[in-house]
Formats: sequence, structure tokens, C-alpha cells
Amino acid sequence: MLINCVAYQRGAKLADIPVQQISEYIARPDTFVWVALQDATPEELAEAQAQFGLHELAVEDAQHGHQRPKIEEYGASIFAVMHLVEVDTDHPETLNVGEVDVFVGKNYVLSVRNRSKVGFLGVRERCEREPDLLTHGSGFVLYALMDAVVDRYFPIIDNLESQLETIEQQIFTTGAARANIERLYDLKRRVMVLKHAVAPLLEGSSRLHGGRVPQLCVGVQDYFRDVVDHLARINASIDTIRDTIGTAIQVNLAMVTIEDGEVTKRLAAWASIFAVCTAFAGIWGMNFEQMPELKWHYGYPAALLAIAVACGLVYWKFKRAKWL
Repeated sequence: MLINCVAYQRGAKLADIPVQQISEYIARPDTFVWVALQDATPEELAEAQAQFGLHELAVEDAQHGHQRPKIEEYGASIFAVMHLVEVDTDHPETLNVGEVDVFVGKNYVLSVRNRSKVGFLGVRERCEREPDLLTHGSGFVLYALMDAVVDRYFPIIDNLESQLETIEQQIFTTGAARANIERLYDLKRRVMVLKHAVAPLLEGSSRLHGGRVPQLCVGVQDYFRDVVDHLARINASIDTIRDTIGTAIQVNLAMVTIEDGEVTKRLAAWASIFAVCTAFAGIWGMNFEQMPELKWHYGYPAALLAIAVACGLVYWKFKRAKWL
């Protein structure tokens, strides 16, 4: 589906144009066309390929979708893949992963958004409010799109950190260890979703501001360095969260072991107390003829008293040892 198709010249918007007139506008000097598609069909991509001369391998990646975040050069053009990570509004504990594929050439920008409900209209408005920067052409638009994608990662990081802090506060709550481990593993899964979006993009975008910079990015290297800095901060935060989750899981496993040990100690203590009863009952239950206690008038009450005193003494010992 076509979202919009706009022509720009020397940093100013010329007009919204039909797709059929793209070739006319990109032939003008200091002019580029910015086209936005959502869930593009093969026919739409084929038409865009014909209009802009897109590389067939990049178009194939955009058609298949589910690509690893990357930035590739095809001659004088750039093909960028970025993951759009969004919190599911119906299930806040789930992260949905969309994708935006961006084709950038000297006189065009084509963004293809897939499996995502959040658009980039705000990015276009921002660029149009900064005509001095928009004069850098399609390279600045690529930066603006990357910056918008990366900025959406920060609220997710904050949310993951808040959930981790909540779980940490419950680590030493008796009986909550197993539930905490389940929540930690679910949190770790979502952290890895974000990690898979950030780490490859950090690796790819590093080539846009240092060393041999693509010609399209000349003049806006400082802006791409800012994006890389944000990605590096997010990546560091993700690594910190992963390490903390790993530590929290180990602590919770230790708590499970401690709780199981406490139960085992209590069972062992009660088993020892009943063993005392069993020992006395076994001795007096042998019924030998020469057992004077069997003929004694107070033998039965005395036996019960002896058992109670012995069991009470053992109970007191275990209580002092904090086994009961």
C-alpha cells in the first residue's frame, strides 16, 4: 500500500506526486523523491524497482522479509534493514517485531514498512521543518528514519529495566522463587528480541560515519555518529540487563535450593522425633518374661512420660538449631 510519494528540491517540498511521475522528478537537478510503502506487494516493489533502478538482490530481500538488520551498499545506493520492535497493546508482555527496508539513492528514498502499525509520518514532518538539513538529500532522510527507529528502542529498554527491578524486589520473598524464575526467563526472551534488533544494526551503521563513508552520507556523518552512540548505549544497557537477569536466576535457583533444604531439615527433625518414639515402643513391645516394667502398676504411664520427655528434649534441641 502506498502511504505517500513526495518530491523535494533543495530541501523544500515540491509536491505530492503520483507514482507514474517519479521518473520525471528524479531527472531534475537537486531533486529527490521520497516514497513510503506499507506491506508492499510484489507488483509495487517491481514498479519501484523499475522507477529507481533498485538492485535485484535488495528487492528480493524486501520481498521475503524477516531479514537480519543490516546496511549494505549496492554501487552508489544503500539498502538498510531495521527491526521495528513494539509492545503488543493487547499483551503487554509480548514484543512484536516488524521491519522497515530502506532503499536510498542519490535522488530517491524508498521505505517499505512491514508488520508494523506505527508509521513514520512524524519523521517526514520533522525533515520538512528542517530544510537546511534536508538539503543534504536522501542521506539525511536515511539518518532521520534510523534515528526514529532507534529512539523507539529506549522506552522498551526502560520498561524492561522496570520489570527487572520489580522481580528483584521479590527475589527473597518466601515461596516466590519458582514464579520469579519463570518471569525472568520470559524477560530474558524479550531482551534477546531487542538484542537481535540492536547489535547487527550497530555493526552496520558504524560504517556510515567513519572510514570510507558512502557518498550519500557525506555531510551527515555527525548525525550517523549520534545514531551509533544511541545504539551503543542501548546495546550496553541490554548487556547489563542480561547479566543482571543471569545473576537473578542464579539467586532464585539458590533460593529454591535453600527452601528445599529447609523442608528437608524439618522432615529430618520430625523423623528423628518419631524415631525416639519408635525406639521406646520397640523396646517395651518385645514382651520378654523378665521385663519388670510389664508387671509394674505404673509402668504404662511411666513409659508414656519417658517417651514424651525424650521427644520433648529432642524437639528442643532441633528448635535451638533452627531446624524447626
